[in-house]
Amino acid sequence: MKILDVYIQHGKNALNRPFSYLYAGKDPVDVGYRVLVDFNGQHIMGFVSKVSPTDKTPEELETINGFRFAFIERVVDKEPLLNPELMELADEVAEHYLSPKIAVLQAMLPPSLRPSYSALNAPKIAYEDWVEVVDPDETGLSDKQIELMRLVKDNGSILKKDFGSPANLAKLVAANKLKIVKKEKERLHIPDYQKEQPHDLTIDQERAYETIKNNPKETILLEGVTGSGKTEVYLRLSEDYLAAGKTILMLVPEISLTPIMVEYFSRRFHGDVAILHSELTPAEKYDEYRRIAQGKAHVVVGARSAIFAPLTNIGLIILDEEHVESYKQDTMPFYHAREVAIMRAKHFGAKVVLGSATPSLESKARAVRGVYGYASLPKRINEKALPTTTIVDLTKRNLMYQGSHVFSTLLISKIKEKLERKEQVVLLMNRRGYASYVSCSNCGHIFTCPNCHGNLTYHKQDNMLKCHHCDYVMQYPETCPECGSTKIMRVGFGTERLVKELQLLFPEASIGRLDSDIGKVRNNIAKTLQEFRDRKFDILVGTQMIAKGHDFPAVTLVGVVLADIGLSLPTYRASERTFELITQAVGRAGRADKAGEAIIQTYNPLNYAITLGAKQDYEGFYEREMQVRKISQYPPYTYLVALTFSGKVEEKVVGSSHDVKMDLDRHGFPGVQTLGPISPYYNFIDNYYFRSLLVKYKTPEEIIPYLKTLLSTLSGKGGVDIVCDVDPIDY
Repeated sequence: MKILDVYIQHGKNALNRPFSYLYAGKDPVDVGYRVLVDFNGQHIMGFVSKVSPTDKTPEELETINGFRFAFIERVVDKEPLLNPELMELADEVAEHYLSPKIAVLQAMLPPSLRPSYSALNAPKIAYEDWVEVVDPDETGLSDKQIELMRLVKDNGSILKKDFGSPANLAKLVAANKLKIVKKEKERLHIPDYQKEQPHDLTIDQERAYETIKNNPKETILLEGVTGSGKTEVYLRLSEDYLAAGKTILMLVPEISLTPIMVEYFSRRFHGDVAILHSELTPAEKYDEYRRIAQGKAHVVVGARSAIFAPLTNIGLIILDEEHVESYKQDTMPFYHAREVAIMRAKHFGAKVVLGSATPSLESKARAVRGVYGYASLPKRINEKALPTTTIVDLTKRNLMYQGSHVFSTLLISKIKEKLERKEQVVLLMNRRGYASYVSCSNCGHIFTCPNCHGNLTYHKQDNMLKCHHCDYVMQYPETCPECGSTKIMRVGFGTERLVKELQLLFPEASIGRLDSDIGKVRNNIAKTLQEFRDRKFDILVGTQMIAKGHDFPAVTLVGVVLADIGLSLPTYRASERTFELITQAVGRAGRADKAGEAIIQTYNPLNYAITLGAKQDYEGFYEREMQVRKISQYPPYTYLVALTFSGKVEEKVVGSSHDVKMDLDRHGFPGVQTLGPISPYYNFIDNYYFRSLLVKYKTPEEIIPYLKTLLSTLSGKGGVDIVCDVDPIDY
């Protein structure tokens, strides 16, 4: 008999400890296996963290421990799901991010393998029947049978469904001429790209490549202007590590960037590339995860969650566009892929390369202080100048195109010029939908989400109001629910409305749109991007997903339609995000043989994030923003932890948040400052109330143990749950 220490599937801090169960069955079980257990009358999944043989009876164990041990219901797996390195990583991530261990394990594994009861119904291995030749001798066969035999011989093997004659197949199998073999079905097909040879490196690329290879630092920041050829440096480094028998992990921040990066790596490392990201079906994720774990692919390309890919012997981890906030998980366990990459690299003695034209302030500061190594690509690959930029002041109404509320005369004239030259245009509007909100012009009522109280956005395509936070939808209203008026007014702009206005202004142009609404249909993102590269669209309108990392050779004009949207967000990163978005968007223009231009429309033409973004002056922005961060004591000058309190009774949530605030202040930890508690923007979701408390600190020695105790003792008490976000990015 064995005692199993089991983490149950509920990711609550109050349950963040192993529970002991007994097992007396014959099936093997070990650390990393899933088991089904009865927990408080619920049939749920558990994850084994320790196995201890015992010669004691259940009754003796009850006498010794003071409680009765339950037996597990059954063992789910035939082998451990995670290797020792990933098991250690789960502990390290849970410790660093003050997260329940089970939440980390669920983030690490694909849906079919998660320690969750729903995983029992998730896709498993799929098989297909193939026909193979056993005996090629055709003596005594009919002409039809000979034809079928030769079909199989010529192809080596064929699918049973392609054989065409069940009766002849049965006869040939019975005669031991053919056999039917079950083979695992490949549910994800990576295109068979033509293999290409490495490109010659420029002097700058060669210098950056050598600097990264020879730098003793584990983590290297590769800062390169847009279009400077960072990808070729990634590929050349990957070649070296693969030749040395190592594996490669290549991360991109957006799913939209995955197809082109997969193509780059597949052309260079034919058949050795696997993909992991959230747009794959559960079945495809399961197949790719197993293929990686079995060592059948040595290069993994994917988005944030691919950082947990079950590679062994990792030599190189690359985060392209490392500044992008989507590398930070916005739900439990709130990990950042960059920090997890560094954790994994330490285990393997691997190198981490962080690539960006606009590095996050934290990464740049670490490079300046010598914590990270540093390499740079200061010029574009083709020696082309960066795009010329013009800032248009939207407060000057005389600059606006007649009849338009969103386009300046200059931007319209430039679009017309590019279309006449058969060149392409990218327009960035970082807000999807048709109108930002809908209100009654009679009484002023604004239509808001009943679940989270945020404004509903109007989407013209399906004539509905939608919440961009919780996905609540409702039909477009005929009348106001407050006063009964039919005077319903749509206010503001989004990508849908931009496309509509462009279609009226340029009826001859083909216009594409790319935002998360388009991305809801599987493969639409890759399809839209490829169509734009193939010149099926003259103009591409999109949100921030079109601003990062894409290479559109025919694009010579980028328009940032409203550069101010991000500046109004209540976060200390608002200026940094705005600067990054403008710089990255401007960088999409003029990447081939034709010069690029950019038009930046704004109501804040003197804001330094906008003026320096227009100039692509990263160093100037870094110096200015670091001064602001130092004065306000935000990262990288301090660390942050956000505590979120939630519950169904608002008074209890408010009371608990104030109690913790007072207790923190009473302890008087040196260098610790608390801000709040505040009511977050979304303060009521699905009948739960929320309050937030932000903790700033310089050193973790005292505050982190305090927070661990807080989460284990107070979270879940009195109907109030407490969740901890280490290094939050939205405060």
